[in-house]
Amino acid sequence: MEHSADKTILKPARLAPGQTIGIAAPASPSRDPEGVRFALETIESLGFHTRPARHLFDRNGYLAGEDAQRAADLNSLFADPEVDAIFCVRGGYGASRLLPLLDYNLIRTNPKVLMGYSDITALLLAIHAQTGLVTFHGPIAQQTYTPYTLSEFKKVLFDPLTPFTLGAPPPFERSEGRVEKENRITTLVPGKALGRLIGGNLSLVAHLTGTPYMPDLSGAILFLEDVSEAVYSIDRMLTQLWLSGNLQKVAGIVFGKFTEHRASEWEQNRVEEDVLAERAKTLGIPAIRGLMIGHVPDQTIIPLGCMAELDASAGTLTLLENPVT
Repeated sequence: MEHSADKTILKPARLAPGQTIGIAAPASPSRDPEGVRFALETIESLGFHTRPARHLFDRNGYLAGEDAQRAADLNSLFADPEVDAIFCVRGGYGASRLLPLLDYNLIRTNPKVLMGYSDITALLLAIHAQTGLVTFHGPIAQQTYTPYTLSEFKKVLFDPLTPFTLGAPPPFERSEGRVEKENRITTLVPGKALGRLIGGNLSLVAHLTGTPYMPDLSGAILFLEDVSEAVYSIDRMLTQLWLSGNLQKVAGIVFGKFTEHRASEWEQNRVEEDVLAERAKTLGIPAIRGLMIGHVPDQTIIPLGCMAELDASAGTLTLLENPVT
């Protein structure tokens, strides 16, 4: 199996109201069927028609149905000429179990927008690695689009006019005694870097390292986020990427949001920023922390495989090429 460095970058067609979006559940199921119906209605509220995957409502413990059925749903949606894009209901766990079952030749000849995040990172990385298709780290179907998320969604997928910034914090009205607290950008290592955007959920990036489903990180701008991880666990996963030699290949690092930390008695005075900065400073590459990437209501869309510029000194990430045709 080949990596993305060996592939021509493929771009899917842009989105437009009136198109049909395939809705799949490649990982965990919704908590109940009403959650799936909410996801369908949410995507329809954006002006799309929806095409539920055949096994969309299936449940198998913590998985949304059997592996073969979930993989067949994805393959079928890519093959269906009436489906213009594929959105995932939610993450959870289980997407990586499907990777050997996907028809990458079929996907390569039927390029479409595939979007999700969290556990869906496994699909985004694997499909890009195996086909060269630009995939999209962005909202799941089972979430409410904030005005910020909707704006980023349209900016990236409807009518992109590059260059433009990705993931900048929402507007904040600074005033006397009132400054931004929640969405702050921190420069960990100053400087600029050019490269293709690769990354997603840190747990899944670490999980796929060393497999044929991880894209080549040489010269990439690596973006990472996670949720419900203790600081020592974030340290361990970054160390895994470093020990494997993959972290040393990247041109720059964008850390998004690391939310809902699990407290651990091991951590003592060790905080997230210290751990993130340590790796970036050791590598000596530009790095920032805090873009709107991750498990947050206000969420940007990151196109995996597209060229971007990281200006860590200014705290900005700029997309340099249109991700859709």
